[in-house]
Amino acid sequence: MIRDDAFFVSTLNIDSKIMTHKAGFVNIVGNPNVGKSTLMNQLVGERISIATFKAQTTRHRIMGIVNTDDCQIVFSDTPGVLKPNYKMQEMMLAFSESALKDADILLYVTDVVENPEKNLDFLDKVRKMAIPVLLLINKIDESDQKTLGDIVTRWHALLPNAEILPLSAKNKFGVDILLKRIKELLPESPAYFDKEQLTDKPARFFVSEIIREKILLYYDKEIPYSVEVRVERFKEDDTKIHVNAIIYVERDSQKGIIIGHQGVALKKVNTESRKTLERFFGKKIFLETFVKVDKDWRSSQRELDNFGYNPT
Repeated sequence: MIRDDAFFVSTLNIDSKIMTHKAGFVNIVGNPNVGKSTLMNQLVGERISIATFKAQTTRHRIMGIVNTDDCQIVFSDTPGVLKPNYKMQEMMLAFSESALKDADILLYVTDVVENPEKNLDFLDKVRKMAIPVLLLINKIDESDQKTLGDIVTRWHALLPNAEILPLSAKNKFGVDILLKRIKELLPESPAYFDKEQLTDKPARFFVSEIIREKILLYYDKEIPYSVEVRVERFKEDDTKIHVNAIIYVERDSQKGIIIGHQGVALKKVNTESRKTLERFFGKKIFLETFVKVDKDWRSSQRELDNFGYNPT
């Protein structure tokens, strides 16, 4: 029998493409306020994580998925590593620690002002990992060459097996180099998720996160850290979305602050949230918010489970 060489070569090329497809989980960890969420959004190319100037902005583990013809990168943004003072922070730490268990590549993010010896217990776990660890020194635009060199030396002593990459996530400097290196390190694998999928979170999650982001930006002191948001109604059609959301606080005094005099403060949150949601979804948003008191929700396992603080 005569072999059709053109068909044979074509089949080999198809098989080669299948065999060289890469996919993996790239988890982002680090201490609070070092720029993890900003980096996540730059890598994914979409606004997946809320990013503000305030620490402890991220409370959950959030996936952002990058797809090309020959690879799928599943990024995970995680809460900043901290010493927990109450149950919610214990759950946040559990999200960060879970990211050490299922990563194919770990991105440990620090910056030019952080003390490298902060949270040494967590750092010791990172040091013992057998997978590739990329140590990312963020915000290098806020430093000089000599200081950066000293920082690199200190980090190399703490994580001798890590590959160190300086960058500025905010200015997109070094992000393309990082993405190229991640693709080189990815294991060969078929895709884990549908190639059209951008994240593992439902639409309701992003509604609650965007409302919480506005509260982080517009209120001071302990208010943003005592707040959680739950979407009670999310009704969508081709052109518009109707949303009812409840803003939970721990005390009556906090409820008064959130609402503000004659409801002005809450109206501002609603207006700014609606604008961002319309950009995010590309549809008209009708948003109603209510404020309720749920005392000590941050310390109640049952309430935390209801709010989705479950790292398993």
